Amino acid sequence: MDIRPSPIAGTWYPSQSKTLAQLVDQHLAVAAAEGSAPPGRPRAVLAPHAGLRYSGPVAGYSFNCLRGLNPKIVAVIGPMHHLHTAPLLTSGHEAYETPLGPVKVDREALDHVHHSLKDTLGYGLTRVREDPEHSVEIELPFLQRIFGDFLLLPIMIVNQHLNVAEALGKALAEALRERDCVLVASSDLSHFYPQDVAQTLDGEVLRRLERFDPEGVVSAQDEGVGYACGRGAIAAVLWAARALGASRVNILRYATSGDVSADYTSVVGYAAAAVSEAA
Repeated sequence: MDIRPSPIAGTWYPSQSKTLAQLVDQHLAVAAAEGSAPPGRPRAVLAPHAGLRYSGPVAGYSFNCLRGLNPKIVAVIGPMHHLHTAPLLTSGHEAYETPLGPVKVDREALDHVHHSLKDTLGYGLTRVREDPEHSVEIELPFLQRIFGDFLLLPIMIVNQHLNVAEALGKALAEALRERDCVLVASSDLSHFYPQDVAQTLDGEVLRRLERFDPEGVVSAQDEGVGYACGRGAIAAVLWAARALGASRVNILRYATSGDVSADYTSVVGYAAAAVSEAA
């Protein structure tokens, strides 16, 4: 199998499988102990994507609410933090490698999304090999621990404009409508503001998210009132989840990097949320 090698194992998260599994399980257990599961069946979650030391305690709330599901395919949509000329990317490999083992990519589902996007935008998904991006990979150990085997639909967004996010959301819904699926929007919130400023900016994004307002999530940055590095990913997942039957968003957890580092002068915001069908 042609496997994408991990560029972040040993730095963003532990490279030893036992250590990684224990760390992920610890974050999930804390969330489970607090009873964080929202009402209704989750169709999607928002999860942060920093190094596990910082965002893992919040991500545990994102993924704990998916316990009990057994999806055959998981779509993980995140931003591309590195320069690239193509607007939408996916992996050119057959699988992603993590210390917990390979996660196979669903080529059939990716092809479906690709052709749907070409019909609406005039272009589809560009396949890249040995990419350095962390926003998809960092979510995989959590998914591996709660689901075991599953197929992965990975997409990295370069162009996070509203029309691209909406087209991607509709393409995802078309590709996944007949599949037992879960979607993950991989995104952090504000970056490198003092804690009080970060909380204000992040609070506005989360209010728009909780209103199930994908347009508002994307436009918050343009309006200067909020920021999310994966705003296009969040919006795309909201549109897809709505088309697949979701109707409500619950914010499960919010924190900043300062809650780990104790340095509140320059923080990154993290949130966990569930996008669910009505209870």
